[in-house]
Amino acid sequence: MAKQETHAVVSDLIDFLNASPTAFHAVDEAKKRLQSAGFHQLSEKELWELQPGNKYFFTRNHSTIVAFAVGKRYVAGNGFYIIGAHTDSPCLKLKPVSKVVKAGILEVGVQTYGGGLWHTWFDRDLTVAGRVIVREGNSYLHRLVRIEEPIMRIPTLAIHLDKTVSTDGFKFNNETHLLPILATALKGELNKVSAENGTVESANQTDGKKAADKTGASNTKHHSLLLQLIASKLGCEPDDICDFELQACDTQPSTVAGAAKEFIFSGRLDNLCMSFCSLKALIDATSSDSSLEEETGVRMVALFDHEEVGSNSAQGAGSPVMLNAVTRVTNSFSTSSNLLEKAVQRSFLVSADMAHALHPNYMEKHETNHQPKLHGGLVIKTNANQRYATNVVTSFIFREIASKHNLPVQDFVVRNDVSCGSTIGPILASGVGIRTVDVGAPQLSMHSIREICAVDDVKYSYEHFKAFYQEVTHLDGKMVVDI
Repeated sequence: MAKQETHAVVSDLIDFLNASPTAFHAVDEAKKRLQSAGFHQLSEKELWELQPGNKYFFTRNHSTIVAFAVGKRYVAGNGFYIIGAHTDSPCLKLKPVSKVVKAGILEVGVQTYGGGLWHTWFDRDLTVAGRVIVREGNSYLHRLVRIEEPIMRIPTLAIHLDKTVSTDGFKFNNETHLLPILATALKGELNKVSAENGTVESANQTDGKKAADKTGASNTKHHSLLLQLIASKLGCEPDDICDFELQACDTQPSTVAGAAKEFIFSGRLDNLCMSFCSLKALIDATSSDSSLEEETGVRMVALFDHEEVGSNSAQGAGSPVMLNAVTRVTNSFSTSSNLLEKAVQRSFLVSADMAHALHPNYMEKHETNHQPKLHGGLVIKTNANQRYATNVVTSFIFREIASKHNLPVQDFVVRNDVSCGSTIGPILASGVGIRTVDVGAPQLSMHSIREICAVDDVKYSYEHFKAFYQEVTHLDGKMVVDI
């Protein structure tokens, strides 16, 4: 890839990251890109009428999205060639009742989501983003919201008041110490908000006896100052806010960085980097009129929510989303009852989730012969205990594509004395019965509020995924191994 093309892919990733502070925003951004590329939106509530050579997508819960392109030579029973990733990242989500007042300070109650490195959230400039249910006339609308400026901060305790921090390390309680400060009660008093009954509510009132607003959701649940900020951003009245699902977000933008401009510094690289690379690969691998001319299968990308907490939700990889999609596409082209099982056995899934790069300060954490490095290309993950779903056949197919395009690949197995994480790969492999390889771009600082990956690995990932879509049907056809 030429230098300017590499820069274009990386710049596009930076734009995607900065547009996606939450899973809802990531899916919304993916939706916009798919529509611009000629993909047609489907509803799971309606009948699907599909045509060979056309491109489609659907969303679930506004936080999971599945897109696919049907080959012009596709017939029911042929395989699906899928890259799966996830849209969520560890974060702090606002509690249903987020209003906390202590020592004349307005704080925001949050709950931990996923396995985050929570100490990295201290002393960061934070804001909120997510989705809001808004009343508009007689309807209730799903609206995305994001306050760009920093409005919250979780301050650390001064070293003078914590003399053991240097010897014993930074220790804190997730419930009592991990609360963002929103404002002082004194300043909150200056930002009184009119309630429906014409009275005013002080931001530091805590007696729980104030009148409920016309939505039925009492203003005692959340600080009026926070509601006013959200309403102002949405262009509505605070009383029009019925409820919301918000999370704390870092306000520092994603950027290309490092002395040699070789790194990406960003939040949510796990796993928006893989989501972006797979999405862009599908779009670009189906962009021309001839790109699907000889395709006999279905090219698909599936970006799931809730991977960080086990995938057990209506929109997670543990739900029927994937099987529903494969079933509905297959049935759209035939009413025969035995073609779905045939299609599944002919299909192939790349589970794409960021990988652990070798850390120069903690080299002992990696097994000697399996030390993925930044700039080293996609990492193929293997685990004998099936924490990853890779086997020798699926890894061979993925390596062959890399070899043909001179793309580097690396291997990873966890040390026997270190616990191993997992991905959506084993969940989909066992739930759907689909052949799977687990891969990911190497990164450092995984699950921190700010993570690091290499610019070259973004390029390699995109190129590898695009080649997968373009060539896996032909390569898979050469396999005579009965698996």
